[in-house]
This record gives sequence, C-alpha cells and structure tokens, in this order.
Amino acid sequence: MSSLDFELEKRIFRKFYDNNLPLIEEAKNTYISIISTLIEKSYVGEVTKIEGRIKEKEECIKKFQRKYQSKLEAEERPYRIKDYLSDLIGIRIVCLYEDQISVVSEELRGYFEIIDVTDKIAAVESTEDLFGYKGLHMDLVPSKEDTSLSKYRKLPFEVQIRSLIQDAWSVLDHKIKYKKSIPNNLKRRINVLSALFELADREFKEIRNATIELLQQATVDPIGDSLSDSIDEISLAASGKTVNAFNFLRVAGHFFKEFEFEDYKVDNFVQDILKQDRDFKRADLHKSLVENLKMVKDYRDQLLAENPESTFSPYTSIRHCLYSYDRENFGRILSKGAREHFDEWLKDL
Repeated sequence: MSSLDFELEKRIFRKFYDNNLPLIEEAKNTYISIISTLIEKSYVGEVTKIEGRIKEKEECIKKFQRKYQSKLEAEERPYRIKDYLSDLIGIRIVCLYEDQISVVSEELRGYFEIIDVTDKIAAVESTEDLFGYKGLHMDLVPSKEDTSLSKYRKLPFEVQIRSLIQDAWSVLDHKIKYKKSIPNNLKRRINVLSALFELADREFKEIRNATIELLQQATVDPIGDSLSDSIDEISLAASGKTVNAFNFLRVAGHFFKEFEFEDYKVDNFVQDILKQDRDFKRADLHKSLVENLKMVKDYRDQLLAENPESTFSPYTSIRHCLYSYDRENFGRILSKGAREHFDEWLKDL
C-alpha cells in the first residue's frame, strides 16, 4: 500500500530489497545473457564490454529522495520507492564505434518493452557550445509476450550504450571534482578536452570505414591459380602496386581459403617482406605463389610426414615460395636451419 510516510516507505523498500536480492541478481545475469546472445547473432559487430550491476540499497533511497520525493509529497501523491527505480539493475554495453549504438538499440527494442529512452548524444549535439558525456540510456522491461521472463516483469533495468571513447570520457569526467564551481578557464579546458574525445570517436570511425574501403578495393582485382588466369597481371605489374596488408590479404586469401589471416600478423608479415625488398609488388607475390606453391606443398607434406609434431602454416608456405622466387632478396626470409633443410630437399628433385 502506497503512502506519503517516507520513513515507512524506506523500511518497506529495504525489506523488499533484502528479500528479493537473489531474484534481482538472477534477473541481471539473465538480461546480460540475453543481450549478449542478441548482439552475437546480429550485425552489430564487436563490442568490448557487456557488464551489469545492482544499485546499492541506500543509493536507491538517496536517488528517490533527490529526484522524486519533494514533487510527490507536494502533489500529495502516495508512493512506493521501488516503483520509481528503473535502474535498480543497470547494464552497460560498450561498442567500439559510435555508429554501433543505434544498431544495438534497435536489437534491444525488438526484444524488450521500452519504458523510456534518454538520448544524451542528441542532447549534447543539439547545443552549440557544450560538450559532455554522450551515450544512449534505455529503461527496459521484459515484454508481456515473453512468458519465460514473466517472473522478472516487475524488475525493469537500465541499459547504457556507449562507444569506447564515450566510456573513457565518462570515467574521466567523473574524476573531475567540483565541475559546477570551478573557474571558467578550467571549464573551458574541460570542454576542449571533451571535444578532443568527440573528435577521436569520429576519426576512429572514419579510419574503420577507410580500411573497409581499401579491403573492398583490393578484392576487385581478379586472382587466379595461374598467371594467365589473372587477366590484368601485366597491368598490375606496370602500375607498381607495392605489396601492402590489403592486397596481401587478397592474394594470400585466394590461395589459402580455409585459413583465417589475423590482422596484426598480416601487418607484421608484410613489413617483414618489405624489409627484404621494399619495392616488392603485389603482382610478384601472386607470381611467387603461382610458380612455387605446389612444390612447397609437396615439401610441406613430406616434412610433416617425417616430423608429425612440426607445424607448417600458410605463412611458412609463403616464406618458402618467396625464397624460391627470389633467393637474392629473400635469402633471409627463412631461418638458417629451415633454409638449409629446404635446399637439401630441392637437390633431390
């Protein structure tokens, strides 16, 4: 039964909190599990964090007192504290990029019932001279149609969706003391710092988009298993396209379709190639594999048959192809032992 007796309502809320804490914890973990599954099955892309927390009991009371008590009592509207706490359970989702926020939001809208949405991104961007925390807050509850979550219907939760940069700014912003009272020159410096974070968010997104575009451009060139199959091989050689991570992936990905080339390893491997020959062309890489890969695979198969504990990755195969293609420039692309063993095998061909 609702009342206007704050002391009574505090006691009732504390009892509710203590009695239902196991259920609240269970609900939090269930919400996190559902959200994680939704994101994994969607086209959101990588997120760096999905975490939850339960607001402390006394903090809940302080928030109610701060935001609602005076108005409700002035209007003589009886209340129950728990009815005004949509963030008793809080979940934070941290995306890599700002444009993922709306995609995550749509996934959640399609699964949960919306109580309220606070778009702090739009609020900040609608001002001319104010910078600050940006993120999307959604108050949600399981939908009535989802009977598997019916026991949590009275346990709404708040989801905060942020980019990685916005999350970093939020953490740092909370460490700045007395923001409303500091001198104007310090406020200006805070605004400048916030603007730099916003610029970083935008630039990371643009770099991602540019990288994707470069990868897409690299896939335009036809690749074949013989030199004659690649119809523009002559034009490629003439154009002087030095090998880089993007066109390396295009060529290597064609010859090793089942292998997943990790970004950082590709980057390091390409730099290793360019240390041996800084003018090495994409067309040369293709030619080295066309001319030598079959032989290298025969060598690999024999080596692994004789030494089952050994490994011979696609990177190792490419190193042997480069060595066979141009021993003068790529004499050191193989270790001394690997080079000598390969040379001995070649003598018997």
